[in-house]
Amino acid sequence: MNNDKIKPMDRSLARICELCPVCRHARLSQEGISFTIVKNVETAICPFCKAYERVHGKKAHEK
Repeated sequence: MNNDKIKPMDRSLARICELCPVCRHARLSQEGISFTIVKNVETAICPFCKAYERVHGKKAHEK
């Protein structure tokens, strides 16, 4: 992603997703209920997961 379009607020919100226990478990395990929740529900409604995608260029459930 182009770093010019990433705002400081996006980085702050993405950091919350990085520290979220559900998202962290989903990224590490790639299976189970936390993975399913993050993959199917949170990425559609969670502002932290959306910011994670903007900052890192990948979905919150991807390694």
